[in-house]
Amino acid sequence: MLAYVFWHRPAAGVAQEDYEAALQRFHGSLARNPPSGLSGSATLRAAELPWLAGAGQGYEDWYTLESWSALGVLEAAAVSSGHESAHHEAARRAGGGTAAVYRLIEGELEPGRARLAAWVGRPAGEDDPSVGQLLGDGVSSSKGSLWQRCLVLGPAPEFCLLLEPAQSGLAPSRLPAGWSATLSGRAPLAA
Repeated sequence: MLAYVFWHRPAAGVAQEDYEAALQRFHGSLARNPPSGLSGSATLRAAELPWLAGAGQGYEDWYTLESWSALGVLEAAAVSSGHESAHHEAARRAGGGTAAVYRLIEGELEPGRARLAAWVGRPAGEDDPSVGQLLGDGVSSSKGSLWQRCLVLGPAPEFCLLLEPAQSGLAPSRLPAGWSATLSGRAPLAA
């Protein structure tokens, strides 16, 4: 499974309520008429996104996909008949953003159900594939999922561990020297 993740903030002068309503309309449109290969989508308010330009809270949109070809289908469907007006309404209100594609490594938790995200980055030149096992160690597969970035479309962390509730044992101190972690609380916007 893949996930296209888009982080964004509203443009200057756009009220949070208006921005969130536009996001909800777009994700609701996708839920009512999903493009082929789209397993689901969620938009969440995120407390901490330091790789996204600007300060303060931002938003994460997760689009879970069955395959790479589904990413192209989603891209075309988002701006075509059936979703075009809802997409354009949200896009007109958006400020800066960045994105990446992630691959599910382990776990079953759907991104929209996670209330905590641990975003992990490795130092330049570091090549330690064991960090994936380290992050997933001891996390219930039904209450967590581990994702690894596989396509960069802008600044984005290497790994994401999603958790339904916070679980004991999750701490940046468990990472190898030089690695970084950002813990971010998340709240879904109802579609």
